[in-house]
Amino acid sequence: MGRGAIGGGGGCGRRGLVAHLVRLPIVSTSRPAHLTVLDVREVTPHLKRLVLGDGEVARGFDELAGRWSGWADSYVKLVFLADGVDYPDPLDLDEVRATLPNEVWPVLRTYTVRRLDLEARELWIDVVVHGDEGVAGPWAAQVRPGATIHVRGPSGAYSPREGVDHHLLVGDESALPALAVALEHLPEGARATLFCEVDDARDEIDLPTAGEVTVHWLHRGDAPAGSTSLLDDAVRAWDWPEGRVQAFVHGESGLLKTVRPYVRERVERADLSVSAYWRRGETEEGFRRWKSSQDEAIIRPGG
Repeated sequence: MGRGAIGGGGGCGRRGLVAHLVRLPIVSTSRPAHLTVLDVREVTPHLKRLVLGDGEVARGFDELAGRWSGWADSYVKLVFLADGVDYPDPLDLDEVRATLPNEVWPVLRTYTVRRLDLEARELWIDVVVHGDEGVAGPWAAQVRPGATIHVRGPSGAYSPREGVDHHLLVGDESALPALAVALEHLPEGARATLFCEVDDARDEIDLPTAGEVTVHWLHRGDAPAGSTSLLDDAVRAWDWPEGRVQAFVHGESGLLKTVRPYVRERVERADLSVSAYWRRGETEEGFRRWKSSQDEAIIRPGG
């Protein structure tokens, strides 16, 4: 499934941190917002940024913003409708599931919120594009401004804590939006180390932060995503710092078997955020079925 990646420069910074202070009316989460694609930007050869917001047929931005809580890992679900189906208008997912056969239910894909700008009324979603497999990637590769998409959410659970001695951030390109926002949330001078696996140097991006951060880019080259031990090897070779460490480990499901147990031995559960974003060789539907069968496929901070 891929939850995208991030573009350098123009991150939400401190401006984005105050978004959660504005409380707007909340409506049923079964009615997703209907937003317009305002702009499409190429961030890296494998990454497209979608800027979503108001348009002639758009509605629901205020309600979506009203659910915003400012988490670094905040995510939304993009809702893809089947062609030729008469869906209720406005779209209500509960009504769809109650009245239509499941073969025409919308397909949902999960992506991290790169930025929510309440002043500009823009939602940024970064989508990893690798070939023509899947639903969201091929759509993002060809979509143009003026198209519309339904968006459900947002939700989230993780942000860097104050008062810890070090922040460890681990992931692949699917986790880059959350990794980038986490770095933007760091207090001035906070210490952090980031390990991120990407194809090659062309997929590296700027990561603005007020913290003191060491970034390690790990290049897998021609190896398929999710097939290497680069992240596990790098984290195990890292000189673990003294004091309290908060860890964020998200990406391909293999991290649950490799990096997670190593980090869990060294980090208090309340300071640990772990989640698989996708599984090599699986559609999101297959991945969700697999994830629901796994113990501790998600570890939320404080859980």
